[in-house]
Amino acid sequence: MPSNQSLKACQNWWTKYVQMTPPVSWKPQSSSGNFFQMNSTVIRIIRADVLPRLAEFLSRHGLPQLQMEAAWVLTNIAASDYTLLVAECGAVPRLVELLGSPNANIRHQAIWCLGNIAADLPSCRDILFDHGVVTPLLSQFRDDMKIPVLRTAMWALSNICFGKLPAEVQVKPILEIVSQLIHSADEKILADACWTAYYICSGVDDAIQDVLDAGVCPQLVNLLMHASASVLLPVIMALARISAGHDAQVQVLIENGILNCLAQLLARNYPKNIKKQACLIVSNIATGNKEQIQAVIDASIISPLVVLLKTSESDIKKEAAWALSNAVSSASSEQIQYLVSRGCLEPLCSILSYQDHDLLYTCLEGLENILQAGEAGKKGEESGTNPYAQFILECRGLDKLEDLQDINSDRIYELVMKLLQSYWEEEVSESDDLDVPGSNDSADTVETKPEGAAQPPEAASGADEAE
Repeated sequence: MPSNQSLKACQNWWTKYVQMTPPVSWKPQSSSGNFFQMNSTVIRIIRADVLPRLAEFLSRHGLPQLQMEAAWVLTNIAASDYTLLVAECGAVPRLVELLGSPNANIRHQAIWCLGNIAADLPSCRDILFDHGVVTPLLSQFRDDMKIPVLRTAMWALSNICFGKLPAEVQVKPILEIVSQLIHSADEKILADACWTAYYICSGVDDAIQDVLDAGVCPQLVNLLMHASASVLLPVIMALARISAGHDAQVQVLIENGILNCLAQLLARNYPKNIKKQACLIVSNIATGNKEQIQAVIDASIISPLVVLLKTSESDIKKEAAWALSNAVSSASSEQIQYLVSRGCLEPLCSILSYQDHDLLYTCLEGLENILQAGEAGKKGEESGTNPYAQFILECRGLDKLEDLQDINSDRIYELVMKLLQSYWEEEVSESDDLDVPGSNDSADTVETKPEGAAQPPEAASGADEAE
């Protein structure tokens, strides 16, 4: 146990460097002098073996001021690089107990400290779960809460919900809180409520239905038009996670008008991460049934996707490529006719130069579906040719298909050969004839490429469009 002199020295150091500012509620990211001074102070306190004594002070219920000061110091240490030491010094069960303190300031400080612990490693959150933090924390949400306390509590709850939640944690009581606070006028509370919804969708098995049952979907869709990026990002990420559910869950998003909002996001100047998530949601919806593909068409989303696929940065192009490929893969003949009329064939052909095998295969499935629809439409063509096959030929899609004959993927190779033989057999035969050696050449002397020979250079990025 440290001496009174050591405790006093630690108090003096802490007062000098930290006490002029309130406890922080995030992990320091700056390399400024103040940050290093703070870490230096924390190291001195740790070396003096003060942490267990501070944890003990949390239980001095007859001395609320001492409890408050001890919680305040631990809150700051938990915001440093030494959070795990706070979690393991015996403070956590006492902090959870302080959530029931009759002193509102002590409760607020305990919430703050627990939030800082939760913001660190999964092992720190595990310690909080081991001491049953969720129920006492949820009990803090009251109608008479002041905004600063409500901000801290919602932030702490979002940190606790980050990552994989233990099976014993009941998410429905958490979602009841979220369903109320996603209507908050306070931007910080609103953002953390949306982050919590996203974390639950991502960290709990079968939680998408729980989120929908909580009734948060209509408001999440409404928030897609929120002016603040700090709110919009967790909103669209939560909706993207919901859009990965089954058709009935995706239908809830459609019925709440998400596609009209996404059409605006894709057509306007929003940050890259927002547009990527918007494309992802469209892509997930487009993997559904034909009615859901029709909903995408009716929302006038195809044209913005085509524009993004032609003009955007590579990572957005890739997400737009997935959305367009998924749409054409399962579309009806009438839907394909519309998609082609909106200019999707040329950008689809550009995807054939990508290096992502899963995306390539989906794109090939889409082209196959388009070509099959074109076969049915040959009857109306005087030339008796497949109009879509002819267009793919004209935009150099056939060249890219032929290049894919050398790809290291059996399933892609088989689908490529099926398309070539079904729709361009004559063109491919003519191309092969051009490569046949002259009559004076002996077949035995034709030079062959050894297995270890260098291959032609590939595109620099799987998401880049070939020129």
